Amino acid sequence: MDAETTVVALTPELAPAVVRLCEGALDLPEDAAEAAAIVDTLWLRAAGDRPVLALGAYRATELVGVLIGSMPAADQRLGHVDLIAVAPEHRRRGAARALLAEAERRFAGLGATEVLLAGNPPFYAWPGIDVRYTPAVCAALALGYQQDRTAWNMTADLSSDDSPALRSTAAAEDRLAGQGVTVRAATPADLPALAELAGETFGGTWAAELAGSVGRPGAGCHLAERNGSVIAFAAYGSSRPSWFGPMGTAPAAEGSGIGGVLLRRCLRDQRAAGHESAQIGWVGPVPFYSRSAGARIERVFFLYRKQVGN
Repeated sequence: MDAETTVVALTPELAPAVVRLCEGALDLPEDAAEAAAIVDTLWLRAAGDRPVLALGAYRATELVGVLIGSMPAADQRLGHVDLIAVAPEHRRRGAARALLAEAERRFAGLGATEVLLAGNPPFYAWPGIDVRYTPAVCAALALGYQQDRTAWNMTADLSSDDSPALRSTAAAEDRLAGQGVTVRAATPADLPALAELAGETFGGTWAAELAGSVGRPGAGCHLAERNGSVIAFAAYGSSRPSWFGPMGTAPAAEGSGIGGVLLRRCLRDQRAAGHESAQIGWVGPVPFYSRSAGARIERVFFLYRKQVGN
């Protein structure tokens, strides 16, 4: 007879065990390879910014599944399931159902009226459920979640020196310099100016994502400035080491080619760090990334939501 599944709250010292489970449970190699960064981003780093929920499913003394969730600091009517993973040998035995049921109960107890199977920026590992995780899609539907959005990533090939993503920016940088625009790597001293541009022009969580990119190992940011003012930025590594974003250009500087320069500078950094491809996360302007870096739409995600606490 199978041991009963028990769901309990996890404490940070169990993070290594959670990483090991995720390395075996995340079926896509690119996710399994970054399991440690994913767990750190969603659980340990995020905990200083917002309410975070970490749950483990046990059979006897064995950890067989994990769930990490969070609530936006500014809107605690929402609970996000940021990660759920079950060891392959323990699937279809109720662990995912038990984890989600407990997460829904705890989120409702904190005042949430909806639970989303969707990323919660600035700390997220996926926009939603990758469609290739078909069992997860089936489980979401079976448990009463409704799909309400679709998102996608684009992949930039970094495996070859001939890749469009790695082509030189020298000529474009010389042209921009002639227009009084300087392009360089950002430093922590630039964060206030970056946050100001991100907040005033784009809103959302980009200022926090930039703070997670500048000055952190495996992450970085490049900026453009004119007359001492930052007019554009591009960052990578805030969510995951192989992921690019966010990037933005002040409206007055759009169409100048700055975005393509900053994008490829970041991609060259990621190549130098050993990545053979980069994921451009939660993409909006598909034509820009296709033209500037030869990127292609690859990962597609379904986002789900469900009312709770009624």
